[in-house]
Amino acid sequence: MSDSNKENKPNLPKFKFSSYWIYGVILIAIIAVQFFNTSDLASKSISKNKFDEILRDNDIKEIVVINKDVAQIYLTQDALKKTKHKEFTSSAFYRPGSPVYEYNFGDQKNFEDNVFNAKEKNNLIVDIRNKEKTSVFDMIIGFLPFIILIAIWLFFMRRMSGAGGGAGGGGQIFSIGKSKAKLFDKDTKVKTTFENVAGLEGAKEEVQEIVDFLKSPEKYTSLGGKIPKGALLVGPPGTGKTLLAKAVAGEAGVPFFSLSGSDFVEMFVGVGASRVRDLFKQAQQKSPSIIFIDEIDAIGRARGKNSMTGGNDERENTLNQLLTEMDGFGTDTNVIVLAATNRADVLDKALMRAGRFDRQIYVDLPDIRERQEIFEVHIKPLKLADDVNLEFLAQQTPGFSGADIANMCNEAALIAARNGKKAIHHQDFLDAVDRIVGGLEKKKKVITPKEKEVIAYHEAGHATVSWMLEHAAPLVKVTIVPRGQSLGAAWYLPAERLIVQTEQMLDEMCATLGGRAAEKIIFNKISTGALSDLEKVTKQARAMVTVYGLNEEVGNITYYDSSGNDTFVKPYSEETGKKIDREISKMIEIQYQRAIELLENNKEKLSVLAELLLEKEVIFKDDLQKIFGKRPFENEAVEKEVKEEVISKKEDI
Repeated sequence: MSDSNKENKPNLPKFKFSSYWIYGVILIAIIAVQFFNTSDLASKSISKNKFDEILRDNDIKEIVVINKDVAQIYLTQDALKKTKHKEFTSSAFYRPGSPVYEYNFGDQKNFEDNVFNAKEKNNLIVDIRNKEKTSVFDMIIGFLPFIILIAIWLFFMRRMSGAGGGAGGGGQIFSIGKSKAKLFDKDTKVKTTFENVAGLEGAKEEVQEIVDFLKSPEKYTSLGGKIPKGALLVGPPGTGKTLLAKAVAGEAGVPFFSLSGSDFVEMFVGVGASRVRDLFKQAQQKSPSIIFIDEIDAIGRARGKNSMTGGNDERENTLNQLLTEMDGFGTDTNVIVLAATNRADVLDKALMRAGRFDRQIYVDLPDIRERQEIFEVHIKPLKLADDVNLEFLAQQTPGFSGADIANMCNEAALIAARNGKKAIHHQDFLDAVDRIVGGLEKKKKVITPKEKEVIAYHEAGHATVSWMLEHAAPLVKVTIVPRGQSLGAAWYLPAERLIVQTEQMLDEMCATLGGRAAEKIIFNKISTGALSDLEKVTKQARAMVTVYGLNEEVGNITYYDSSGNDTFVKPYSEETGKKIDREISKMIEIQYQRAIELLENNKEKLSVLAELLLEKEVIFKDDLQKIFGKRPFENEAVEKEVKEEVISKKEDI
């Protein structure tokens, strides 16, 4: 056959043998034997009149009553030769010695009496006998419920054994208690190294020491040191805890077991504890080794909490087994446990103690220098234009985690591709920041001219007050284009402070209330558009009074409990509660009146800014400088920030 013919030949499905075919052939054979061996195929069902006629003619040799409801009628040799019976006996299915007719007589007693009376009256030779008969189909139907139950049981057994097959138990149901940890060793190397982890300098140093201990333990044991039992990575979501664990797997060069806390959770009692035992057994056999448990709060939550109905007993048993394996009687092996969580406050105290997790490594949000390093990692696969300024992008993204920066770079690439560009420009990154922080632009949203004017003055009020206040965050841009759930927005560049003073918080509150103050001054009315502003200043004021102790009336007292045990307890009296509410309201009202006073003194400039905003829809810092002039305290603020950076970040305040 030529190659062209081979190409044109359709791809026929390959023949595959299945064991189920054997069962099918056996079933068909049983049905066929039953079908062809039955004597009922040639039997003709007749009526009562026909039966009486045959009985009177003395043509019946024998009557066999089957299961007390059907009579099979056998004819004599003379009767078989009669013409009226020939049409039935000449059938292809008829076999000599088989019944010719079938008669469904109804009540057996009446039937037998009628035959007996006819036999005596006409001197007949007919004989009656009873017979119990069961077909293969009747047997199958009788056993059908049991067959279905067995089939369902086999189905679930196969499914469960298939689910547990990857757990190292040979794919059997008994492997459900085996560990589901994924093993990384010399056969399955991890390519991630510490070079792929940008920022996180302090966290990397502590983790590198663990890796160095595994590579050259003599360096530490010669001085009497012991290998740390475990290290807990704690930090906000997206800061790179799992990435750091991957880097450890790539650098350590020892067997690395990776799994999630939810892998221990199962519907069967005792499975979680069994999997913990199996995990540490495998790790001990391959020691020195590392176990990494991601999201350990799934099993490490404090015992005795929220167990109203005893539903957490299985999870607590799993935790107890983990505690025993990490530091119990006779646990002296070179197995290091790494774990990650962003909810360290809910973990059990026994799990957090030294001897189990000797080190708690806090993986914090990156600062401006670390953000620039993270940008440099994530832009490597991207095609960038020459105008991209990573230092400026790092300044524009305070509070962004590593995952947020990765998402931002990807979003910038999508925006550039959507606009048909050949490379990603600086503006694409800025648009990506707006997209992530504020949401998608909704330029076609229907807004009346009056509403648009109110929004413009509201946003202009924010911009004006923040420009006039020393400690307010510097403005980047203002827009009245609807984005996400907001009708307008102002972007600021907050300083990355280690501590915040009272004046700084009050200035931020005043700038936040500038939007409602502008509506009051210009229109002498207020709207619902300041909901998010009011929510923000209320939270700030409550934090100042009840958390940070920044109110003179309430005093140097905090009602904040970092352990989280005051969820259902009110830590102050009713009288103190009234004082707190009064001071919060007073603090917000003072800043509101302060914003009104600032805007009254700059009402003309406020109107110019709002008109410019209505015209352009988006204005930037340069537009505000043309209207208000340069901020007089801008240089002083820069000098203060430089001095603050000199303060040691390790100082505990």
